[in-house]
Amino acid sequence: MHVLLICCHSGQMTDLLYTEKDLVTSLKDYIRAEENKLERVKRWADKLDSLTATATQDPEGFLGHPVNAFKLMKRLNTEWGDLESLVLSDTTDGFISNLTIQRQYFPTEEDQTGAAKALLRLQDTYKLDANTISTGDLPGVKHKSQMTVEDCYELGKIAYSDADYYHTELWMAQALKQLDEGEESTIDKVTVLDYLSYAIYQQGEIERALEYTLRLLKLGKLPSTKYEMLCRGEGLKMTPRRQSRLFCRYYNNNRHPRFVLAPVKQQDEWDRPYIVRYLDIISDAEIEKVKQLAKPRLRRATISNPVTGVLETAHYRISKRRATVHDPQTGKLTTAQYRVSKSAWLTGYEDPVIERINERIEGITGLEVDTAEELQVANYGVGGQYEPHFDFGRKDEPDAFKELGTGNRIATWLFYMSDVTAGGATVFPDVGAAVWPKKGTAVFWYNLFASGEGDYSTRHAACPVLVGNKWVSNKWIHERGQEWRRPCSLNETE
Repeated sequence: MHVLLICCHSGQMTDLLYTEKDLVTSLKDYIRAEENKLERVKRWADKLDSLTATATQDPEGFLGHPVNAFKLMKRLNTEWGDLESLVLSDTTDGFISNLTIQRQYFPTEEDQTGAAKALLRLQDTYKLDANTISTGDLPGVKHKSQMTVEDCYELGKIAYSDADYYHTELWMAQALKQLDEGEESTIDKVTVLDYLSYAIYQQGEIERALEYTLRLLKLGKLPSTKYEMLCRGEGLKMTPRRQSRLFCRYYNNNRHPRFVLAPVKQQDEWDRPYIVRYLDIISDAEIEKVKQLAKPRLRRATISNPVTGVLETAHYRISKRRATVHDPQTGKLTTAQYRVSKSAWLTGYEDPVIERINERIEGITGLEVDTAEELQVANYGVGGQYEPHFDFGRKDEPDAFKELGTGNRIATWLFYMSDVTAGGATVFPDVGAAVWPKKGTAVFWYNLFASGEGDYSTRHAACPVLVGNKWVSNKWIHERGQEWRRPCSLNETE
């Protein structure tokens, strides 16, 4: 889909330029208002600084003057309150109102991705190297525009999300070049080198990948990834404004017969991707039954093999950054998700409790669960974790879940069956989200857009358990059977 051509023709792009110019004018008005407020506060502080310095040299003598005593009472009773009101006064109204009005005309994330992919197509068609594009040295241009490290990094990340490791390498290498040349950036070399070495490794150039990995090591540290930061409660991207748009409600799924008289408690956890939590959704008795059924058959967790698409027990070679799994068909070591837990699979026909849980998930989500995978129960002890991964099969994994015959994983339902004393959050590194375990609750999100395209913002991880024991169970719901329950959309990212 040529998103750039469909969504943003030249007339619309011109309108966007004027929209941005209007926003800059509004932003400058806001800055002037803030500067005026700060100047008034500064004058007040300077006046009081001089006054209190004099007064505290001889407090009794100073307060012996009745006017000074009166003015002190007046300042503390009235004027400091006025100053507080001034400091708390909101000068953002004009700018925020304008921004809110103009936002309806902003390009979408799909437009931005489309523009990036168009740039990559132009690069290939006209055989342009990344440096030529980054410096703006294109033939016949009158208005040169140079790319920053952040711009190059963003292009590389978009290519990476599409498993396009060729372009990932080109643009991460360009970002690294500009960093080496001294350009200041919020993106550090460690992060860029991590993407770069992995992209080269994926293209089969092990020796070159090793060179960059060694350079990474020489910097004295491996990346403290977003995943690890989020596990510590750092780097969360939920702003107060975004938080204000999240709500809790009683939910009956369009008056579903099961929930008309007893609606469930639904709570928004994140806006994009949309993640919801259901409270008091599984009872203590049900949890104990699930654990009782699972315990005798707990074994090392399975993962989807990235080469064959088969679910199998992994034979790990563990490293700081990623694990490898031995592919029994090719005999090669391939990249795997690093998981430290024990799991068991429970079917609906072996106990009424499991069948009841499956029916509850179907009733709340409105999705067919007959084609879903069986309920997986996982137990994470201290240190137990699951590194960042996608639940759905990506474009470079065409055979993912092939043996199941039910299509890709459209959605994930995750029960929390225990509280965790410390650690154990479910985090989404690409969007800065963290969801903390709470016994008796469940979280739900879609892995695929209605178009069938994967939502790459759903990459997530199970943080290591620091103190305690973590029990979860999950249901991976597949595409087959959802044709009428979640109709397809022609919009790639809806």
